[in-house]
Amino acid sequence: MSGESGLSEQPDMGGRPETSEPSRSSEVPDGSEAPHTSGQRAPHGAHGRPLSWGEKWTAFKESPFLPAIVLAFILAVAAGLFAGSYTYTMANPTPHRIPTAVVGDAQSPRGKAFVQGMEKALNASMDLTRYDTVAQAREAVDEQTEFAVLRIKGPGVELDVAGASGATVAQVLAESGAKVGKAVGVPVQIKDIKRLQKGDPRGLALFYISLAAVIIGFVGAIQLSVHARGLNPAERIAFTAAYALLGALAIAAVVDRWLGALDLPFVESWLILALTMFTSGMVFTMFNTLMGRWAMIPTWGLMVLLGNPSSGGAVSWPLLPSVLGHIGRWLPPGASVNAQHTAVYFQGHQHLLPFLVLAGWALVSCTVF
Repeated sequence: MSGESGLSEQPDMGGRPETSEPSRSSEVPDGSEAPHTSGQRAPHGAHGRPLSWGEKWTAFKESPFLPAIVLAFILAVAAGLFAGSYTYTMANPTPHRIPTAVVGDAQSPRGKAFVQGMEKALNASMDLTRYDTVAQAREAVDEQTEFAVLRIKGPGVELDVAGASGATVAQVLAESGAKVGKAVGVPVQIKDIKRLQKGDPRGLALFYISLAAVIIGFVGAIQLSVHARGLNPAERIAFTAAYALLGALAIAAVVDRWLGALDLPFVESWLILALTMFTSGMVFTMFNTLMGRWAMIPTWGLMVLLGNPSSGGAVSWPLLPSVLGHIGRWLPPGASVNAQHTAVYFQGHQHLLPFLVLAGWALVSCTVF
């Protein structure tokens, strides 16, 4: 009964009476620590000793600090490689071999002197192919097998360049042709027979829209893997195709209808961008299946560090280092630029290879996933 004594009895969880008597101190009056009772366990073994280096390393590996540190170094290396890859290919483009159609006698004194002067000035080989007529030579330019037409005519030569085939190549040829003509005493007439559109005087707009499709393609796949990881494989592929179609439509609409920078063959350009974006997204998805959280490393390396500089969009293939010039067209960014470039500037001369490259990468990626 309450109030009758200093003890209050209330059942605890175990049904045992609990007294209000203060618990015994674990210290004796002189301040020394009292021996532990049978209900108290002294720290010993793994709980009392310092962690070994092996245990610390195991704990560190299981913490978020290890991937964060590794990621910091990866990003630093990626930043340097990103700047280096574009600088290497674009800072000082140098011709190695320039396919050139020839109409007339290239072995005449005028033609021979001009060609030799051009090769010396460019420090490159003009890969000459003889055509019987100007029409045949220009057809070869439309097919993008030749980058210029050299006509031996009268007392001088005529050099037809194609800005749409590559603004950098046309600029190098035009500047060198004028200087060489004066140096060797051969009159030279230079004409651009395939001009770029007014809204794209440097020929970079197609490169940028393809770059946007590539980057948004794998960024979208990253977001799906984070925010919609519950999708099954068929649903994941379907949603990748959905955002590719919508994203490509947005790119084409902004560049053509809103800004008016390019006059695109709208449906063809839209579908090329959509296939590019889908392929890029599935390439990341493939690497994510194989490598997990480190999938961004091979994706960035393949699509951005290697694929975009070698695509021929910013610097035409004849001016790229020879290895990049050959492999670029077999990677998704190069295939995309090639298909888009032909669709816009060489209508009626579209090639099958770029579409096979994009479809091949997409099919392999979907299959692995």
